[in-house]
Amino acid sequence: MYLFEGLKQKLEAYLPSDKVADVQRAFLVARDAHSGQMRSSGDPYITHPVAVASILADMRLDHETLMAALLHDVIEDTHHDKEGLSAQFGNTVGELVEGVSKLEKIQFSSTQEAQAENFRKMIMAMVKDIRVILIKLADRTHNMRTLGSLRPDKRRRIARETLDIYSPIAHRLGIHDIKNELEDLGFQAMYPLRYRALKGAVKQARGNRKEVIENTRKEVETRLAAAGIEALTTGREKHLYSIYRKMKNKELMFNEVMDIYAFRVVVNSVDNCYRALGAMHGLYKPIESRFKDYIAIPRTNGYQSLHTSLIGPHGIPVEIQIRTQAMDQMADKGVAAHWLYKDSDDTSDTTAQVRARKWMQSLIELQQSASSSFEFIENVKTDLFPDEIYVFTPDGRIIELPMGATAVDFAYAVHTDVGNSCVGVKVERRTYSLSKPLENGQTVEIITSPRAKPNANWLNFVVSARARSHIRHYLKNQRSEEAVVMGSRLLRHALGSVKLDDIPVHEIERVVLETKHNNFDALLADIGLGNELSAIVARRLIGDTPELSDKQLKVAIKGTEGLLVSYSRCCHPIPDDPIVAILSPGRGMVIHQNGCSNIRKLSKEEPHRVLVMQWGTNVSGEFNAALRIELINHQGTLATLTNTVASCGSNIIGLQTEEKESNIYYIDIELTTKNRLQLANVMRRIRIMPEVQRVSRHSQSKHNKSPNA
Repeated sequence: MYLFEGLKQKLEAYLPSDKVADVQRAFLVARDAHSGQMRSSGDPYITHPVAVASILADMRLDHETLMAALLHDVIEDTHHDKEGLSAQFGNTVGELVEGVSKLEKIQFSSTQEAQAENFRKMIMAMVKDIRVILIKLADRTHNMRTLGSLRPDKRRRIARETLDIYSPIAHRLGIHDIKNELEDLGFQAMYPLRYRALKGAVKQARGNRKEVIENTRKEVETRLAAAGIEALTTGREKHLYSIYRKMKNKELMFNEVMDIYAFRVVVNSVDNCYRALGAMHGLYKPIESRFKDYIAIPRTNGYQSLHTSLIGPHGIPVEIQIRTQAMDQMADKGVAAHWLYKDSDDTSDTTAQVRARKWMQSLIELQQSASSSFEFIENVKTDLFPDEIYVFTPDGRIIELPMGATAVDFAYAVHTDVGNSCVGVKVERRTYSLSKPLENGQTVEIITSPRAKPNANWLNFVVSARARSHIRHYLKNQRSEEAVVMGSRLLRHALGSVKLDDIPVHEIERVVLETKHNNFDALLADIGLGNELSAIVARRLIGDTPELSDKQLKVAIKGTEGLLVSYSRCCHPIPDDPIVAILSPGRGMVIHQNGCSNIRKLSKEEPHRVLVMQWGTNVSGEFNAALRIELINHQGTLATLTNTVASCGSNIIGLQTEEKESNIYYIDIELTTKNRLQLANVMRRIRIMPEVQRVSRHSQSKHNKSPNA
């Protein structure tokens, strides 16, 4: 029970004793369920759910959330199931635990597909009860704190997922405490050297500016006191990832970022916020166009504050945020602050809670219009979370849109039917291009026609997830009939002398089942849309797939059995690379790396010709790969290089040199490898050679080879 004592002390500070006892019961079940299980760090597994619950207790969340946090891994890792937990602790706890658990016992064709479907499940569970994502964020926070015991590649993968998905969700829900910690921990795991260098520079800079910050703070407090405004003034620190991102995106030097002095002023009423703003503008000269009123128009995540930038003492820029105590709590806790006020007389939802519910409603729409988990994730990530602009309808209603949004985005934000029937737009009563980005404060009027329909070209310039998903959904439904006709034509051509009408019904049903379609029309539609290859479907229908040996099966690309397959020489795909294929006369299916620049143009102009493929299981054999090595050409270096490659079990089948500058050469080698793991080992061994400055996989795409090559 010693593990529960620290958590118990936190709970007793705000929960009644009977609720604390319920949480303790959940702890005992979790402890027994995880008995004998260990984490990668060597600690007992139960330490993880206790730490997750402790993070949520700091937010003062309710007892059901804390019970679910303690039990959040028992469905996934132990013999317990949702029904048993619901019977023991109530339906709410059972639903929360089930919502946080990953999908089990379902076979996916790839890790990416499994991750996509797990993410979709989590988001949909969050829509039912927002506490699901609060548990998941706390879970991810503790996992990020204990990343050190994992392999470097796993650390980077988890950190990338955290920066791409979880910290933006925390930001979208207004939970800045967790968002900032996730970003800093993700930054540390992704770029440890940059993190250490920046952390040292920030520590030194803060020491050098301590006196200036203190003097400025005293001047601010003195002016506020003279105006009769009670306020708490503190220095506001940017976290490391924020500094790094600002330096990178705005191409600023470190000194330019750290030369800005930031303060937060917390007052006791909204009226005093505006009075304090006047006092600050009287103390220092405000910078024109650098004032934002997020109290009158809150941010998308419910954040409220006044922001102003001033020319401070000695010409130093000073940023000041002015807000009330409630706004300050909301800025740090976001939707989690909803539970802080549960016991107060005011039972209405917080601004962050209302905004979160509105966002979650939009997620349901995205889920309904998305055709796959991947598309759903793409739409959610598009929605996570650009800077906003605020524009007006003709009757004065404010519409929030992401930065760069166009009139088409605006039309879909007003209503789906308005977007689908949009034919033109007037901005400030003047004709305006549908594709031109809107600006803050504009009044936008959409012109509609009952005969209009969405244009596929709109997908080239819309930026909001809502607009993109509704346009795709409409076009997909419209194209369905056309796709069936086109698919039938392509399949009949691929069958050659065999007539489609002569193929037995049971053979057609077999192929429909094998390709995981609901019916034959759906299969034809996929052929017409380019998602299925007519030649492959034709071979399956007439049973013209030759028997392959075990060795041939191991090297086959999934779905191409019996077809001629070749590998492009421009990007040298090898097993475990993400791959696509194009059909080339005389060469059959030509396999490329997914990111190959030679097929990028083809993917945009003729997407139906580019098919996403997957490697077969247990691939064997040797494949060609290309490396570019930059090295200092000392005597014997080339011999050492070839010996290093040979020692890793690879053979060099081609080598070219090119002088970069005096005594520094590019060495392009083509070598054999079994998969990415072996190639990574070769690159690692080469990289530690003293003469080597850089080594990377080499693409010949700069020579503009044909994608059919």
